[in-house]
Amino acid sequence: KQTLLPLLKEEISSFIFPCKPAVQRPERQYMVMELLRCIPLLLFLLFVCGLDHFIFTILSVIQNHSFIEYSYQTSHHLSVNVMGTSLMAQLLRGTIGALNTSFESEMETSNLVCLPRPTGMTRQQYLNTCLPLGLLALLCLAQVYPFRLRRAIAAFYFPKREKARVLFLYNKLLRQRKNFLHLQRGRVARQARQPPEL
Repeated sequence: KQTLLPLLKEEISSFIFPCKPAVQRPERQYMVMELLRCIPLLLFLLFVCGLDHFIFTILSVIQNHSFIEYSYQTSHHLSVNVMGTSLMAQLLRGTIGALNTSFESEMETSNLVCLPRPTGMTRQQYLNTCLPLGLLALLCLAQVYPFRLRRAIAAFYFPKREKARVLFLYNKLLRQRKNFLHLQRGRVARQARQPPEL
């Protein structure tokens, strides 16, 4: 009677053994695919952080080099001199003399209130931004163990289905091994029939 055990080297690499703590080849392929799905998120996060730093740098340059201070001084003197000694001259001197004014002003202003006041993100804030993506990558690496547990839980609750699954897998492997041996025998027979090349 043909038995399955011990498994061949090629067959071992296609199975997942739940008791082995190491990540096995079929799991590794799935894990790499999941990690590749994280790359667009990583690129988007790097783009957003780079854009944030770029805008902060531009606003800092504007703040440091666009400060302008204005100083405005003006003086105004109005003097009306009425000549003469007549009554009309005295009346005009009293009336228009009130218009004699002297005004000086000095005003200083700047565009300080209009300048941007950017605040850059700290390293801790950048770390807090990247932390969820790091946790997602860690979950992609560690998801193989819950997947192994999933099959064990299903086998516990549905033992008949697990038995049918194991029998199907056993028969499938026997067929594959039989077909492989048949193909190898045919290849060896073809090579034996060919004349040796000089």
